[in-house]
Amino acid sequence: MDPTLLTSIILMVSALLCYSVGVWSEKFAGQLKAWHLIFFWIGFAADTSGTTLMSRISGTFALSVHSITGVTAILLMFAHATWATVVLVRRDQRAIVGFHRLSVFVWIVWMIPFLTGLVLAM
Repeated sequence: MDPTLLTSIILMVSALLCYSVGVWSEKFAGQLKAWHLIFFWIGFAADTSGTTLMSRISGTFALSVHSITGVTAILLMFAHATWATVVLVRRDQRAIVGFHRLSVFVWIVWMIPFLTGLVLAM
């Protein structure tokens, strides 16, 4: 297997694990905590790195459901992690308790390109 492909697969699966741990542990905890934020940022970094490597393998950008939702998901992940940082820095208790609604929404959107990528690879 091509080492770049293997690295990108490892990064994408790492993104899935980290982002899922961050989002779902936050939801079950009932409030946003600093360690959730760490998992959001690690998931975002792994996803962005894996996506960059995948795009280098293909060499082209084609408009498709996968590419459009992928770009959307990366932008949402960045906005999500940034907003989580702001919420924690401000210590906004109302936002800390309700943040999981945004987290779950972003996670669901992120799963679309993740799953379409799996299907396209088969």
